Amino acid sequence: MEKKKLLKPSTKITLLSILFGFIISGLILFISGYNPLKIYTVILKGVFSRPKYISYTIIRATPLILTGISIAFAFKTGLFNIGAEGQFIIGTIVASMAGYFFNLPIIIHPLMVMIIAIFFGGLWGSIIGFLKAKFGIHEVISSIMLNWVALYLHNAVINIPAFFERTNKAHNIKESASIIFLDKFKNSKTGKEWLVGHPAIRDILKSPVNFGIIIAILMAILIWFILNKTTLGFKLKAVGYNKYAAEYAGINVKKNIIISMFISGSVSGLAGALMIMGVSKGITTLSAMEGYGLDGIGVALIAGNSPLACIPSGLFFGALKYGGPKIQAPPIKAPKEIINIMIGTIIFFISIPRIFNVIKGLRNRKEVTK
Repeated sequence: MEKKKLLKPSTKITLLSILFGFIISGLILFISGYNPLKIYTVILKGVFSRPKYISYTIIRATPLILTGISIAFAFKTGLFNIGAEGQFIIGTIVASMAGYFFNLPIIIHPLMVMIIAIFFGGLWGSIIGFLKAKFGIHEVISSIMLNWVALYLHNAVINIPAFFERTNKAHNIKESASIIFLDKFKNSKTGKEWLVGHPAIRDILKSPVNFGIIIAILMAILIWFILNKTTLGFKLKAVGYNKYAAEYAGINVKKNIIISMFISGSVSGLAGALMIMGVSKGITTLSAMEGYGLDGIGVALIAGNSPLACIPSGLFFGALKYGGPKIQAPPIKAPKEIINIMIGTIIFFISIPRIFNVIKGLRNRKEVTK
C-alpha cells in the first residue's frame, strides 16, 4: 500500500515560496545594512507579544480573507475578478448608509446591513459579468474601470446633505448596526471598573474586536460548499474549465458568467460592510484605493484559490500588514516596503509552477489538434 502524503504538492510549493520570500527579503535587508533576524523578531513581537496586537491582526485580516475568497471563487470559475476593490468600496457605501438611515432593532439591523451590502456588491460584480457575457469585454478591463467609478461614487455620496456630517466625513452608523464586541460596556463606568481587574481582556478590548472573523469563516465554508457540493458550483466550474464543452453539455455559459461575478462581488461587498460595522463605523473621503481588494489577489494566490485556505492565508497577510510597519520605529528604522518585497517574492515563487503548467497545457492542446 502506498503511504499517504502529509502535504499536497501545492501546499509544499506555498510553504517553500513563503520560506524563499523570507530568505530573499532577509538578503535584501542584510545588503542594506539591517539585521534580518532582529527585524523578523520585531514583526513577530508586533503581532504576538500582546493580546491587543493579536486582536488587531485578526481585525486587519478579516476583510482580506473575504476579498481573497471573492477572488478565489472567480478564479475557480475561470474569471479574474480584479474588481474586488470596487465591490468592497460599494459594500462600505451601502453599509454606511443603511447603518445610518435605517432604524431597526439590534441583531436585525446588522443582518439587514450585511444583506444589502452583499446584494449591491454582487450587483456591482454582475455588471462585469454582463459586459463579458453580452459584449465579450474582458473582465480585467471593465473591473479596473469600475474600481475607479466606485471610488469617486464613494466620495460623491459623502457630500449628500442628509448624509454629510463634516468635511470629508459622513455620519457614523447607529449603535444598533455595530458588530463591535461589548462596545457600550467597555466605555461605560461599570465596564471600565470591571476591566481594571482583567488586564488581558482590557488589552483586547482596546481594539475594535468584532464578530467579523466568525462571519468570514462561515462565508469561507459556504463558498466551499457551493463550489464542491452543489449543482450550481459544478456548472460554474465547468464553464471556467472549458466554456465550449460546458455549452455543448447544455449549460448556459453567459448566465453562469453573470452568476459567478454576482457571487464573487457579493463576498467583497460583505467585506466592506464588516469594515464599516466592525471598525470604522462610517465612510470618509478616499484619496486612493484602500487596497483590500487588491491584496485579496495575493491572499487567493497563496491559498491556491481554495476558499477554506483563504482563512490562514488572510491571517498571514494580515499579520504582515499589521506587524510589518513596526520595523520603521527606532532602533531598527527599516523601510516598511520590505514587507511588500516579501509578499511579492512569495507570490512570484507560487506563480512559477503555474506558469509551467499553463505552458505544458498549451503544448498538449497543440499536440491534440495536430
